[in-house]
Amino acid sequence: MEIEQKVLSVIARDQCIGCYSCMYACSRLLRKNAGTAKAALRVASYVGAEGSFSIRTCARCDDPDCVKACTTGAIVTANGGGVRFKNKNLCTSCRSCLKACVLHALQWDEEMACPIPCVHCGQCAKFCPNGVIGLLSVVRERGAE
Repeated sequence: MEIEQKVLSVIARDQCIGCYSCMYACSRLLRKNAGTAKAALRVASYVGAEGSFSIRTCARCDDPDCVKACTTGAIVTANGGGVRFKNKNLCTSCRSCLKACVLHALQWDEEMACPIPCVHCGQCAKFCPNGVIGLLSVVRERGAE
């Protein structure tokens, strides 16, 4: 069975100007925070390279390594791929989930000492002035249930 879902993707990295509008939008609209610390994505400049930025977004994995690394069940695989933070009380703040993400896309909330998974809502894409990030429709196979 095929399902259509939205997946956040970096579609024009070379157009990134490092304004952090995407991070501000995510942090502000989803977590009611005025800074970038609670954003579910990260923009960083390459050391020594003028005008080059790295944008880390969740790839919405079907079988996420970060979920496998969580020994307490605090994060779980979301319906359709990606992850959801299930329960703060289960999180031991060990950061195993962060270390397991090969894309370095899972972010960490220092204040709450827990992961900040992307929910693929597209708020970051809406506020990107150069169309660097997009919320794309993807058709995926869904296993028999």
